[in-house]
This record gives sequence, C-alpha cells and structure tokens, in this order.
Amino acid sequence: MSLTYCNVHFTQQPKRVVYVSGSLMKNLKLSGKKSVNLKFGGERIPAAIKPINKPGKHLYLASGIRKGIKIPNAGSVFLRSLTEGEVQIGPLIGVLSDGPTSSASNPFGSRTGFIKQLLRQGSKQTYIFAFTPRDINWENETVNGYFLNEAGNFIRKRVPLPDVVYNRLPSRRAEVTPPITQLRERFIRRKIPFFNWSFFNKSDIYRMLEKDPLVSRYVPESIMSPSPEQVRDLLERHSLIYYKPNSGSLGNGIYRLSRIAKSGYYARYRKNGRNALLRFGSFSSLMRTLQARHGRLLNGYVAQQGIRLIEIDGCPIDFRFHMHKNGRNQWVAVGIGAKKAGRGSVTTHLKNGGSLLPPEQALSRAFGGRADEVLRNAKNVAITLAEAIESHHQHLIGEIGFDIGIDKDEKIWMFEANAKPGRSIFKHPSLRAEGRASVDHILEHCLYLSKFRRRES
Repeated sequence: MSLTYCNVHFTQQPKRVVYVSGSLMKNLKLSGKKSVNLKFGGERIPAAIKPINKPGKHLYLASGIRKGIKIPNAGSVFLRSLTEGEVQIGPLIGVLSDGPTSSASNPFGSRTGFIKQLLRQGSKQTYIFAFTPRDINWENETVNGYFLNEAGNFIRKRVPLPDVVYNRLPSRRAEVTPPITQLRERFIRRKIPFFNWSFFNKSDIYRMLEKDPLVSRYVPESIMSPSPEQVRDLLERHSLIYYKPNSGSLGNGIYRLSRIAKSGYYARYRKNGRNALLRFGSFSSLMRTLQARHGRLLNGYVAQQGIRLIEIDGCPIDFRFHMHKNGRNQWVAVGIGAKKAGRGSVTTHLKNGGSLLPPEQALSRAFGGRADEVLRNAKNVAITLAEAIESHHQHLIGEIGFDIGIDKDEKIWMFEANAKPGRSIFKHPSLRAEGRASVDHILEHCLYLSKFRRRES
C-alpha cells in the first residue's frame, strides 16, 4: 500500500475520466495503466486514466466521476493505493452527533462550536462532515452531511457512508435505544470503524479496574447498589464517602457523606443550584432521607471511599485528564486542568462553583519543588488506566476523560472515566493550545483508523 497527498481538482468533462500528473502516476504505481478503480467512502467507480504534464501531485476528476462517487469538493487530500489498479480518495470522516434544534446554523446545539472547530481543522487535509442519525439513508448507503463552506457556514451535501465515524451522540438515554444500537451495529457490519462506542457505566468501569492487578490500586473502594449496612461499614472505615448515581454526569445527584465522632453524620449535596448541608444525629435517619429520595433499595447508585485530596485555600483539588489516541494508536494525555472546588461544594465541577487553574500551579502550591515529578507520575498512571480500560473493552475507544485525585501522600486516585468527556477545561486561557491539540489528535486517530496514516512497523 502506498499513501500520498495531492490536490484534487474538478473539470466539466462529462466522461468517466481522471487526469493524473506525472509524479502522482509514479507515486500510485499507475504508469502505463489505462484505467483505475476509484473508491470514496463506500462508493467505487471505474475511470479511464489520462496522464497530464504538470509539476506536482494533481488529480483532475471529470464531472462523471465526481458525481458518480459523490466527491463533495476540490482540495488537498490523501490518496491511498489499495490493490492493483484501485485508489482510495479520502479519508471521508463522519462526526456523529445530534441536537434539540432543527436550526440550519446551530444543528448540534451546544456542541455546534466544537463540531465546527473539528470540521474547520479537518477539512484542511481530509473530507469531514457532521451528521445525525436521521441523516443516514441505509437503503442507498448515503448520508446527507453537514460540511463547512469557505465562509464557515454549514452546507448540506450527500456523500457515501464514511470511512470512519467519531461518535459524539450527546444523550446517554438515547444511546441505549434500539435505533441507536442498530445504527452502531450497521456501521460495524460494514467494517466502518466507529469510536467511541457509548457512554461508560460507572459500575462497569469500577468492576473492570478493580479486577485488574495493574490498576486496582488507583481505584477507591466502590460498592454498587449498596445496602445500608455496606454504606455504614464504608463510613465507619473511611469516615468520608461519596454516594453517586451510576450513570450521572456533571456532578448531578452526588452526595458527600461524612461521619464525625461525637458530632453525627453529614450530607453535602447540590439543591436548586446551591450547595446544601444536612446534619443527622444517627445513621438510620441519614439512610431514611436517602431512601426517601432515591428508593428503598438504592439501586443505580455507587458508594465510594472518599479521599482526602490536596487543597488550596481549604478547597479540595482534583484533575481532569483529557486522553486521546494519537496517529500511532497510542494513548496521550493531551489536556490537563486542575479543578478547585467552590466553598462548600460536593464536587469540583465548574458549573457547581468550581474554578479551573493550570495543573502546574495547583501542584506547586501543594508539593513545591516536587510538582513536576508528581505531574509526570500522574500522566503515566492516566495512560496505564486508559490502556487497561481499552484492553477490557470490546469496542473502539479513542478518547477518555479521567477525573483524577492526588492525596497529600502523592497517591493517585481515579474517580471517574468518561467516554465522551466535556471540553470545558479548554476554555481556560492557558489550555487553549491543548484544546487545538485535542482536535488534532481526534483527526490523527481518524486517519489511523481509516488506514490513511502510515503505520510504523
């Protein structure tokens, strides 16, 4: 297989002809050949070859070819020679998402800005579009995709099924419905790489990692759907625990439960956009309140050992590690943000009053001259955790967001793993470059999965 980069142009010639410059003919091993099969996404078409005397690597597609395989526009892209006499143009990358709106300018709701950033950066070297589940015509194997024009506005173009799909469907609930499950399976049956498969389930991740001897020491003790006796035992042994929904996000529904000798039991949580604190004289009264709110059996909740994290100004700090697979299929910590909890907050989530600062700043306050070494160690642990999750997961993962804590003894703890991490850390002025690097890593991994990236032996 050979891979090259070239300029694709359109001509008005109606026949099924491609005009190929000399150096590109040589690169693709087409010298002396009269015809070629062109592939784009899921479409193939035979074409006659006409060599042209033009310096550089250029491919001119007659309109019969362009319309036949639905090439959306001219530009600089990759060409990949497959078998003898077959060349693939691309890659064609699809970004799957959805939105509550039918607005032509804002079709993906709050994700529209990020998707535009992906399309803007990706279109410099590939064909990339966004789409919703409703945009796929499985009968014709086409997608009515959202592309960006030169003015940065969305335009709709019909293209074949893509070479790779980056999944950013936003709804955890919708993702488990039969239509979305069927959608994923249809891509897999067609051997189209599809990442990330779905949102993670907290209890599945904890169970998976607790059984792995390489990483179990980084996971706080966690009990799924705990009985009141198990909650009491955790509190007796750790005096601080977190009680959180199995499939929650953004810190919603989380309680910070603590036991203070001779004082009683305390529950900290978020209510109506404010931090709330309740004191209970006995454990049974605490449990009665939790059961009244969340059901007698406490199903769908996880009780987890609390960790005494490093603090700044008396407020706990944890870290968001935004992990990506790169173009060589390796895990990399691309962006790291230190999240400082707001006063009295149960979590460090920014929407709950938390604040963001660079990790170096937070760690130097906590560990002084050892900050660099602590950060280096945390990065290595995050990579090990990502590799462990991937090794136990049956589907493709290309991106993980970890919520990681560090205690005063420099021990690393993994609290959460998210398959579709939010991007709020990249809004911080000091992390904007990492935000751009995050987009580059997504595109690089799409090139890798679609085989439009040279793979090192």
